[in-house]
Amino acid sequence: MTLTQLKYTLAVAEEGNFTLAAEKCFVTQPTLSMQVQKLEEELGIQLFNRKSKPITLTAVGEKIIVQGKVILEEAKRMSDIVATEKGIIEGRFRLGIIPTVMPTLLPLFLNTFIKKYPKVNLKIEELNTASIIEELTLGKLDAGIAATPLDHPQLIEKPLYYEPFVGYIPKPHPLSALDKLEVEDLEKMDVLVLEDGHCFREHVLKLCQATRGSKSFDLKSGSFETLIQLANEGMGMTLLPYLHTRVLSKYGNENLKYFNTPEPAREISMIQSKNLLKLPIIEALSNTIEGVLRGAIKFENIKVITPK
Repeated sequence: MTLTQLKYTLAVAEEGNFTLAAEKCFVTQPTLSMQVQKLEEELGIQLFNRKSKPITLTAVGEKIIVQGKVILEEAKRMSDIVATEKGIIEGRFRLGIIPTVMPTLLPLFLNTFIKKYPKVNLKIEELNTASIIEELTLGKLDAGIAATPLDHPQLIEKPLYYEPFVGYIPKPHPLSALDKLEVEDLEKMDVLVLEDGHCFREHVLKLCQATRGSKSFDLKSGSFETLIQLANEGMGMTLLPYLHTRVLSKYGNENLKYFNTPEPAREISMIQSKNLLKLPIIEALSNTIEGVLRGAIKFENIKVITPK
């Protein structure tokens, strides 16, 4: 039994067709078929129902495929361990980033990272926090960037930066005349928040609950742009993460109100599995992000808000 045989067999199971599987593996169809047949002969079983279209797995074949996936994944991990020991910064790397961070953070570091580490094949997905946690624990992601703390027993969190909250308050809102905001100023005000599923929503609710008790939030949306437009239409005010304020128009900047120190803020961290694989890439990525943000976020006196 070889890893190549397992790889070819898994490809057939996924494609349901020997020809398509061969194309996926960049080999000829006879070569792939011969290797799959050798595996079947060695195991003494039939893995596929070849007469069905598409080709399907036999009952025992399904069990073999499950174990084959584990073996191939562990083989990849062996390569990762070697790369980690040698400090090699190259290879495929899967990164998940939450929606309220990705649009503003990615443009700041991606070009710099790619130029500095051209041998890293970076695959980036926009995922919510729950999906990042799930895919990290399943080994489908190598790292994630999300608001913390998460306190997950299988994950490690390393803070990258602390992002202050900024008020977006157009005239003639009652708070628009203030030079600086206090958390207490949010009392009895209509605050537009993101819809359920966004961690920034939970941060804002936690911040406002400190003074508002059980006040309800009726206006909500899935994007900061929509919240800004609603605020511009006189439907209330909203809170934005600091990096999002850097891409506003001149008119938008005129509506920003910063908090008095300590500014309420959220913690953004690099999250990884405790298996400690692909550490050189994770450290390179973290260092790149921290480096570009030193000039972008200059707040020092902050108070981290956690939704828990």
